[in-house]
Amino acid sequence: MRIWSLHPRYLDRQGLTACWRESLLAQAVLAGTTRGYTRHPQLERFRALADPSAAIGDYLSAVADEAASRGYRFDRSLVRQRNATPVEIPVTTGQLELEWAHLRAKLAIRDPDRLAAFSKVATPEPHPMFVVVPGPVADWERATLDPVP
Repeated sequence: MRIWSLHPRYLDRQGLTACWRESLLAQAVLAGTTRGYTRHPQLERFRALADPSAAIGDYLSAVADEAASRGYRFDRSLVRQRNATPVEIPVTTGQLELEWAHLRAKLAIRDPDRLAAFSKVATPEPHPMFVVVPGPVADWERATLDPVP
């Protein structure tokens, strides 16, 4: 499961679709309606919030917005709940750097044209619900840095 801290605009078609599906799974986990992935480390940052289910709904809504901007139709009725005022979650510069390298390695294989379109992006934007703060890779992160193309 990868719940990207990066803005969904950087994801290729497969990445955006996978992010949607995996975030829907995260929503089910946080709502207690599934038995799988209950200890997934990426869910820690949502569980730390007052209303984890609403927060993942906010996350999903931004992914659906990106999909809609590309002409895809993600079923927004699957988003169970949202916050009245969307929450902000801190994400460290180290975490964004790791995810950016990880995504760039994937794009080099799956969608070199998309990678080229973002070749001048040194510091990527976060997903709209994340606020960048200085710091290392998150403690919950299990991925290692992929070689950057």
